Amino acid sequence: MRRAATIFDLDDTLVDSGAAWGRVCAAFAARHGHRWRAEDDAALHGNGGWASYVAGLCGGAAGVAEVVETCTAAMAVECAAGRVPALPGALDLVREAGRHGPVAVATASPRRYVVAILAELGLAARLRAVVCGEDVTSGKPAPDAYLRAAAGIGVPPTDCVAVEDSANGIRSAFAAGMRVLAVPRAGSTLSADVARLPTAQARSAADALPLLTRMLDLRPEPRAAEPSGPRLVREGAP
Repeated sequence: MRRAATIFDLDDTLVDSGAAWGRVCAAFAARHGHRWRAEDDAALHGNGGWASYVAGLCGGAAGVAEVVETCTAAMAVECAAGRVPALPGALDLVREAGRHGPVAVATASPRRYVVAILAELGLAARLRAVVCGEDVTSGKPAPDAYLRAAAGIGVPPTDCVAVEDSANGIRSAFAAGMRVLAVPRAGSTLSADVARLPTAQARSAADALPLLTRMLDLRPEPRAAEPSGPRLVREGAP
């Protein structure tokens, strides 16, 4: 029997982390002379190159590696202090996904933070694979993270449902050949070109539960056999 798998994005999909990331990145930038703006918060959302963006705000006074190390350490503190909560209904989504098949996470965030928040929320034991920003060469919207997660749980991408909030994440999962359940974060709207990509869209994690159940119950039809011969398959970094 073919298994249905679920691959979740993490930030603003399962956890309410946008404010915390904004705080730690704003504090870092302030130490290097940059006054944080609302557009900086918006630029971080779904941005796999977030560290390069923050480093760019510092006028050459800080490198990407320093941004990652400092901000990740600060986010681990935020997690330990309980300031990165699960979004309402998100843990129910993970539990429901686990009833149908393997569950994974594919995120652009750094591993130290990811390990900290998954442990804090008791999610680590429910996941078959976790793909972090360091694990792929090309971040979202490239499909690498989702392809690597699917390989990690041993399920073809076409049998996976991806749950995502951001435009780049939706593009990434769609490019990987997955069905996508979009749950845009509160206050955000998908552009027309992105809104056409998901199979379904919900207003919140709580509202997404019945949609996820239906998507996992409905297996996609097998694709027609392709002509024999070599094919180029793009996969994540080793």
